[in-house]
Amino acid sequence: QVQLVESGGGLVQAGGSLRLSCTASGSIFSINDMGWYRQAPGKQRELVATITRGGSTNYADSVKGRFTISRDNANNTVYLQMNSLKPEDTAIYYCNARTILPSYWGRGTQVTVSS
Repeated sequence: QVQLVESGGGLVQAGGSLRLSCTASGSIFSINDMGWYRQAPGKQRELVATITRGGSTNYADSVKGRFTISRDNANNTVYLQMNSLKPEDTAIYYCNARTILPSYWGRGTQVTVSS
């Protein structure tokens, strides 16, 4: 069992920055990859960024160059630094942790970017 708690969401003006955090507890040594996903109103949930145990990352094309995912294995935390935010980044952001079986999700944190 893995529990994930996100924090750091809020309201920001276009061009601003936010830093999201996700802390994991429970069977944390079972976790392999971690990632951030988001879901905007009326849209499907989409991948934002992922990071492996070893630190390899990948990003959605829409956030490349603006967002950075990082991981602190010692403190069981994954971060998403979001810079140059755009209104289209508005969504609920969810933390994900992958084990061999199964995958776990946090409850999400709301990010709203105003024009």
